[in-house]
Amino acid sequence: MPESSLGSIPTAVCRIKVLCIAAIVVLVDQVSKWLVMEMMFLGESVSIIGTFFQLTYIHNPGAVFGLTFGGKYLHLILAGAALVVVGIMLWRVTLAEKYTALGLALVFGGAIGNMIDRLRFGYVVDFLDFGFGDIRWWVFNIADACVTVGAGLLIVFHGRLEEEEGAEGESGGAQ
Repeated sequence: MPESSLGSIPTAVCRIKVLCIAAIVVLVDQVSKWLVMEMMFLGESVSIIGTFFQLTYIHNPGAVFGLTFGGKYLHLILAGAALVVVGIMLWRVTLAEKYTALGLALVFGGAIGNMIDRLRFGYVVDFLDFGFGDIRWWVFNIADACVTVGAGLLIVFHGRLEEEEGAEGESGGAQ
């Protein structure tokens, strides 16, 4: 069996681990949203750390950070296309690129979590509310946080392995 770079474990096992990370993201996201919907009223805010961190239960029919464009069907089509692309990237990533694999798993799980909401409700449940006094960040959820962190990992680490190998190849040829 082909080996991945996570160690000497088969590629299939590594893929399963990455998909398990995505599944954990979906599970934590959906359970947290269910708890918010069961324990809070729509529009209710509960202070956790003063005004810095609150739980504020809202419905978001728009995209990330409350952006609105194109309606719910366009959001579903774009999310579906993104899931296909990320799924293909997940399948192809070598786990020598462990941060790229983690980033893809977080993006994949977060996108699935929000897509479940869109298919079930026609909107996404958001509840994490950060800010200082009246200066607030957009209200978001765990899936959004995972997509954002995953995208950050991809920006920082994707292609880094190839760059390092390319630099070694260039310096090796100059000797």
